[in-house]
Amino acid sequence: MSDSEDFNVDEAVESDSPSKKRGGGGLGNILPAILKYVAIGLGALIFIVTVCVITYNIMNKGGRNQTVISDPNSPYVGKRPEYGYFDTIGRIDVRTRDVPSSSVSVVMIIGFDAGDQAASGELASRRPELRDFVRRYFSSKTAAELAPEREEELKKDIREQLNTRFLDHRGARIILFDRLDVTSEF
Repeated sequence: MSDSEDFNVDEAVESDSPSKKRGGGGLGNILPAILKYVAIGLGALIFIVTVCVITYNIMNKGGRNQTVISDPNSPYVGKRPEYGYFDTIGRIDVRTRDVPSSSVSVVMIIGFDAGDQAASGELASRRPELRDFVRRYFSSKTAAELAPEREEELKKDIREQLNTRFLDHRGARIILFDRLDVTSEF
């Protein structure tokens, strides 16, 4: 053997060992990559759903219903507003416009916002005008228009007329009748 033909043990071992890279591709190479991305996607989906459920339960106070309505037919839901009341108009007795006329006896109370001093002052200063307004309003109605089933319509109409035509300050918030008697005469 010559010096140029030295035997290299490292080269012989490397040439005998199989190649670390497989040739050929196929399903065997792509399947682990697909499974890895599917597992990552499922993990992300589970994480997102968990966070959403926890957040919803925190915001919804554990799933309890937050709205409690004791009487769904009640016009008042939640806290009722507080009013100050102007009740010094007094009793007004008039006759209706229908024939034969009926007698009407009314005691009206005007509610305004509790802290509204301007509305309170204006109502107090216009007491004679308010008495005249109530007298004219009820004398222009018929007994059928003053029936108990139409009381809410009357209150709404009076409140609108007071706020738009009568009062400078739109202070009338609620109209109450302490007394509303309609008596037919025979």
